[in-house]
Amino acid sequence: MISRRDFLQVSMAASALVGASGFGNWARLAAQQALTQDQLLEFETFGNISLIHVTDIHGQLKPIYFREPEINLGVGDNRGKVPHITGADFRKAYGIADGSPSAYALTYDDFSSLARTYGRVGGMDRVATVVNAIRADRPDALLLDGGDTWHGSYTCYHTAGQDMVNVMNALKPDAMTFHWEFTLGSDRVNEIVEGLPFAALGQNIFDAEWDEPAELFKPYKFFDRGGAKIAVIGQAFPYMPIANPRWMFPEYSFGIRDENMQAMVDEVRAQGADVVVVLSHNGFDVDKKMAGKVQGIDVILSGHTHDALPEPVLVGKTHIIASGSNGKFVSRVDLDVRDGQMMGLRHKLIPIFSDLIAPDPAMTALIEEQRAPYAADLAEVIGQTDSLLYRRGNFNGTWDDLICDALISEREADIAMSPGVRWGPSLIPGDDITREDIWNVTSMSYGQAYRTEMTGEFIKVILEDVADNIFNPDPYYQQGGDMVRIGGMGYRIDINKPQGERISEMTLLKTGEAIDPAKTYVVAGWASVNEGTEGPMIWDVVESHIRKQGTVTVNPNNSVKVVGA
Repeated sequence: MISRRDFLQVSMAASALVGASGFGNWARLAAQQALTQDQLLEFETFGNISLIHVTDIHGQLKPIYFREPEINLGVGDNRGKVPHITGADFRKAYGIADGSPSAYALTYDDFSSLARTYGRVGGMDRVATVVNAIRADRPDALLLDGGDTWHGSYTCYHTAGQDMVNVMNALKPDAMTFHWEFTLGSDRVNEIVEGLPFAALGQNIFDAEWDEPAELFKPYKFFDRGGAKIAVIGQAFPYMPIANPRWMFPEYSFGIRDENMQAMVDEVRAQGADVVVVLSHNGFDVDKKMAGKVQGIDVILSGHTHDALPEPVLVGKTHIIASGSNGKFVSRVDLDVRDGQMMGLRHKLIPIFSDLIAPDPAMTALIEEQRAPYAADLAEVIGQTDSLLYRRGNFNGTWDDLICDALISEREADIAMSPGVRWGPSLIPGDDITREDIWNVTSMSYGQAYRTEMTGEFIKVILEDVADNIFNPDPYYQQGGDMVRIGGMGYRIDINKPQGERISEMTLLKTGEAIDPAKTYVVAGWASVNEGTEGPMIWDVVESHIRKQGTVTVNPNNSVKVVGA
């Protein structure tokens, strides 16, 4: 039997090998601008088990642009730690050369120029090529989907997720867990899950009435691979009824449920599990805290916060893997499991550079079949952009600035609010804006654009509540998403203050006047979790605004002053 000290040494050495045989190799090749598909897929097979991880695809079947965040602030114990470093700091931490394809894939600087040089990323037919290559090397590899799959596009909305179900079924995953899927409504989710040819997992999905595990979603599944017994435990997004409309799935409850997770780990160990893998949609910081509280997890495959990390993060004995979003990356994780325990790990974050990876013909045909009934609507050009349009970041992104401009203009509002969701591809200056592009950043099942009146005091309450959701130093109180995007108003935020004291200097931009707590303002927004919200759909509001603009220019947004970072 290997000792704990030896185990840690082996694990640390294996993690160190990630740079030498995985990310570091393609980073050097990228610096030489000499990447090929074979080099992207190159991997020194290790151990006896392979895991393949994809997560947060958000309905993106085709290659896209996706800019990584400029601002990703950590608070409390996570301040200044990955994934909360960006740009030059991120490149320095991982030895990435400026201007290389790896800099393009993993950081935001000079994005438009690098995008023109290195092209689009993702595409499920390219993902299929990568998955098939790994399976050719390790035929019994486990493919695990971290959720946020059946959501986020025009075709996904119009087929109630069936386009993604069909494509993922063809990819043949072994298990998945869930988040935005539930916004299809529980009847539709139940219908799909009952027909899935693979495991639907969530140890924290409970029957709301009885507070018992939901029968349809199993907590875990065993797989016999490489002479070892693997337990995969599912962890769905814990804050579903807070972040999304509870009325869409009233019979289910969620939560982190650490105690039940520990019970599940103990249960699978008692049944002979040699290795325990958690397929998680917690978000990275929540996964880190859970790894420190729940004993016996070997690997957490992390989703929800869209982080892409080229090396695992080790918390105690638990390795946490973050595989990005939108089909932009695939993670391969090889494990050496012997004598009933994990002896080492080797990992590679594979960027899906669409121009380098040959599409899988069968998957290409299937994708086109899903899109064919909607092809004309998808391709219709609504306008053009002179600006880089992106979403991801703790605060304002240009896509959301554009959406806020549309809400103010089309709904005749003083102030606009756009939710701080992380999904949505980017467009580079000079691109056409098609209807598909608009839907890629607005598609959801509760997309009504409301118009209402709010007092200045209530607007501050909203901002304070969302800010605490993001910047509470305890990850278990960080319930998903980034800061609500505000149009027509500026404010100051001190991220280190307690709840209720972070927001100040609220100003109405069109007059320069301070927001009066007692005064009423017309506010337009979308994605309200309240049942019965009325208004035009947000994609129609944005399309109308862009048509009137013709060519869109989004000016730099300096209306949010961040202190304490």
